Amino acid sequence: MHVGLLECDHVEQRFRSIAGGYPEMFSALLGAYLSELRWSCFAVCHGELPPAPGTCGAYVCTGSRFSVYEPLPWIEALKDFLHRLREARIPFVGICFGHQVLAEAFGGKVAPSPAGWVVGVEDFDVLGGQSWMEPPLARCSLQHMHQDQVSVLPAGALLLGRGDHCEVEMFALGTTLLGIEAHPEFPAAYNEALIRDRAERIGRERAQAGLASLARPTDQAVVGRWVAKFLREPKG
Repeated sequence: MHVGLLECDHVEQRFRSIAGGYPEMFSALLGAYLSELRWSCFAVCHGELPPAPGTCGAYVCTGSRFSVYEPLPWIEALKDFLHRLREARIPFVGICFGHQVLAEAFGGKVAPSPAGWVVGVEDFDVLGGQSWMEPPLARCSLQHMHQDQVSVLPAGALLLGRGDHCEVEMFALGTTLLGIEAHPEFPAAYNEALIRDRAERIGRERAQAGLASLARPTDQAVVGRWVAKFLREPKG
């Protein structure tokens, strides 16, 4: 399967020895579930987008250090591209920033979390089973690293996940667009490095709680299977 990776940031060089860059992390997450997975990477944060929606059969959008409400030309261009993907009925999965830009592109709102930074392993309730949610989960645990979050869903969006510290953990727009606030692609060691590096900004107490949570198991493999099935499921 040919998947376009829309890179809205890059893993810093000093952290690449942990798990590589985003292509390597997403390959580790999805490779076992997508036959002949092939990536084309687009540095969206540097103004590079696919020449046409059909350049790839599906797309995954990464997280970012930027906020979706910043007045940056590349963010507006990405929003326009998401409208073209929807019209073409090409599958898209947005992770963290990608989840937030999906909401903003279709009339939702993103704002700083009232709870402050949400970091480490967090649980959330899974609402309403979809055909691609196999095996099903009622409660899901994943790595988190975000300060912003979706505060208002776009019209017509289906809420699929809700957590104690994040009201919109996961949502879908129709059958082709999916947003996930958490980072199923992050290994614990990479999230640990980020938390330690950002401890002053996060706040020492919250950072320590996030670090302590990393010993907990996650549902990374299950969500990897979900994402892969969503990307390859016929959209009609």
